[in-house]
Amino acid sequence: MDTKVFSQDGKETGKVTLPESVFGTAWNADLVHEVVVSMQSNARAGTAHTKDRSEVRGGGKKPWKQKGTGRARHGSRRSPIWVGGGVTFGPRSEKDYAKKINKKVRAKALASTLAKKFADGEMIFVDQFAFEAPKAAEAKAAVVALAKGTGVEALATKRKNAALVVLSKRDENTEKSFRNFGNIEVTQAKDINPVDLLTYKYVVVADPSTALETLEARVGKKAAA
Repeated sequence: MDTKVFSQDGKETGKVTLPESVFGTAWNADLVHEVVVSMQSNARAGTAHTKDRSEVRGGGKKPWKQKGTGRARHGSRRSPIWVGGGVTFGPRSEKDYAKKINKKVRAKALASTLAKKFADGEMIFVDQFAFEAPKAAEAKAAVVALAKGTGVEALATKRKNAALVVLSKRDENTEKSFRNFGNIEVTQAKDINPVDLLTYKYVVVADPSTALETLEARVGKKAAA
């Protein structure tokens, strides 16, 4: 399974062979959904907290006597129906939203998502991003050139969640060059996950030979089973 590799200028420079263990994986929507929901749950801070009627101030005294006032009966100002009273069924900080994700399930979901992205024509492979210094103008020019060279015009025009740039290793110049782009995120091959892949429309993989080795190692040979 081969695919084209482009230069930073949008010109075709060669081809790269994609590992079958990753890009030959069948799409499994249920599995990917399970992993994505679990990852989003694990990312929740769980800091939202409301006070129930036992924690709010006041209400030690009965507002008025039970009978004879013509008003409805009330026993405490802490009641949820009172302004300043407790909250019924509100979020509590002691709740744990964490969900376990098995390693094989996570790996299979990653492979399935990558294969789906490639099958849908939403993956672009670039031999390298070479920025001598952090330059947003050069990064913008590279995105425009890639969009034109690959025929994926939306890469340069999509205003939100346009692309996920995947590097084989840390490159500060590339990271800083794309930092001011609100529609582009830069990460490393060792860190990508189904949530990021599905958040962004296109995936731009730099230094594909090394990056693909990392992805193959993360997924493992059993992912295509």
